[in-house]
Amino acid sequence: MITPETSLTSSPWPHRLAVLLCATTFPLLFVGAMVTTRQAGMAVPDWPNTFGYNMFLYPLSSWFAAPWNVFVEHGHRLFGALVGMLTIALVITLWLRDRRAWVGALGLFALILVIGQGVLGGMRVRLNEQTLAQLHGCVAPLFFATTVALCVFTSRLWREAEPSSENRVSRRIQVLALSTTLLAYVQMVVGSELRHIAPDASTDRFRTAVWFHLLLAAAVAIHVVMLWIRVLRFPDKVTALRRPAALLLAVVIGQIGLGCLTWLLKYSWPGGIPVPQAWVAGWTNTAGTLSQSLVITAHVATGSLVLGLSLMLALRSLRLLTPVRSGMQLGQRALEAAP
Repeated sequence: MITPETSLTSSPWPHRLAVLLCATTFPLLFVGAMVTTRQAGMAVPDWPNTFGYNMFLYPLSSWFAAPWNVFVEHGHRLFGALVGMLTIALVITLWLRDRRAWVGALGLFALILVIGQGVLGGMRVRLNEQTLAQLHGCVAPLFFATTVALCVFTSRLWREAEPSSENRVSRRIQVLALSTTLLAYVQMVVGSELRHIAPDASTDRFRTAVWFHLLLAAAVAIHVVMLWIRVLRFPDKVTALRRPAALLLAVVIGQIGLGCLTWLLKYSWPGGIPVPQAWVAGWTNTAGTLSQSLVITAHVATGSLVLGLSLMLALRSLRLLTPVRSGMQLGQRALEAAP
């Protein structure tokens, strides 16, 4: 079927590069979260160089033999450069192969974000500033969400979609999906407060951040369950919505489990009962064992996955579902159809 959007986007390459960029960005988020978990942000004290070397010419032998924190931080920089180059390639491909100006503008926005993110990371090192580290951590999921949007907009599903029949449930699904996306991002911003600014569990600032984090976690979980139920009950079995809705529910359940385990590893059982020291030995000075760091980092990275899936579901619902029109619009359409 040829539609106006199909005629403007005949090449498969924009979507292929968008998927590659998105798939590369998520492990970059994981590595970046590991840098924060291991407190390795200043493991390499210079930028854009690495111990005086050009970042790209730092000897592999020195990198692989370096302490873990140096290995992770330098790897984070190289991974970020790769994502930046893929973003440039995508922007060029969008300009050449996709004639939708608004998609090209979104690609340019992604490029601005990734450049700004690199500069933020560099300034965080040069100034040794925790506030910049927190801002760096908040921009990362925003960039990931942008890559998800580019995947959706360049997909064949978006180009060839035919909206479903009008239904009162459609608007509820769309509103729920959009609000879930917003809550998921705000939840990550509050989570960054716990990781970057308020590490001392005895402060009022920390307690406030914890309560907001828990309340937002409950709100996201409730929204996801309601969204999944709405999609499941929708009259038309829209597979493009049901699959991501089910996956989102599964990811949120896993995220809750990771959150509980993260709390136990970093703080205590509920009620202040101390966790066995064997579990958290050395946490304060060395950020814990590698396995502990992986659990905590996975909790952070999974938050971005919740954000990305919520956004995908929201954009697809806006494209595939036609909400019921207002009474005035329906009356006007009935008059136009009358003999």
